[in-house]
Amino acid sequence: MTLILNHLFPVFALLALGFLLRRAHITTEAFLAVSDRLVYFIFFPALLFWKLGGAPANLADELNLVLAATAAVLCVYGLSTACIVFGKIGAFQAGSFSQSCFRINTYVGMAVSISAFGEEGGRRFAVLIALTIPILNVLSVGTLIWFGTRRPSAAKRIAQTLRALLLNPLILGCLAGILYGRLTSGFPPFIDNTLRLASSVTLPLALLSIGGMLTLQGVRGHWRLALLASGFKLAVLPTLGYFWLHGFGVQGLSFSVGMLYFALPTSTALYILSAQLHSDTELASTAIALSTLLAFGPMSAVLLL
Repeated sequence: MTLILNHLFPVFALLALGFLLRRAHITTEAFLAVSDRLVYFIFFPALLFWKLGGAPANLADELNLVLAATAAVLCVYGLSTACIVFGKIGAFQAGSFSQSCFRINTYVGMAVSISAFGEEGGRRFAVLIALTIPILNVLSVGTLIWFGTRRPSAAKRIAQTLRALLLNPLILGCLAGILYGRLTSGFPPFIDNTLRLASSVTLPLALLSIGGMLTLQGVRGHWRLALLASGFKLAVLPTLGYFWLHGFGVQGLSFSVGMLYFALPTSTALYILSAQLHSDTELASTAIALSTLLAFGPMSAVLLL
């Protein structure tokens, strides 16, 4: 219990604070939008660049972890896609539902990784998301476009997917950090201290923004699909992930980081992507809120393991 309080309570306390500040009108929708953009485009990419560039990663050492995570995500993606097809989930809801089943909240994951597993845990989590974010984005954009209510030509679908990958600031931050770490032997002290200071803003600001954006406004009409998506994300994915990690021989700290990756709530970015590609944003927001509330259980179980 002490372990859970020490490492999960601070994260959920900041989420709750962000929620309360928004409801008390101390923060506004405009503030949260700007804050989210700062985190997404500036501070989180800087944090990933710092983590990966300052401690060069031997990607071969984490290959089995990445393969296990990818295999588990693809399994859940296949199951959720079967649900869309055979469960007759409408085109307008398909993209939001699919994303809710397998996308992860990297901000919460990084905060808990560093708190529970130290700097090395944060570095391994950064490597994991660096190599899986492109896959998650391809699956997300692909489903939104192929099942969407507005279906462009195949060439335009491929172009939209590639553009989403090439312009993703988290992917760019990760790749830049990995490349820098390969070419040099760490940061000069003044650069290291600058990135450390900038990175210290990232996770508190991100958690406050996530809390401020949480809403159950559309829960009445979407709770069944949101609950089903949360079941895939918080029960099916960790269960499959556990077996895939064992199957690939992942052990020790990498196993713990992998299990945390599977147990995270769904990503808040799915709301933005759903809005951009004309999917159900109310379902997206309900799934985000529900999975964030329910994720405390699976994440606690990971820390106890």
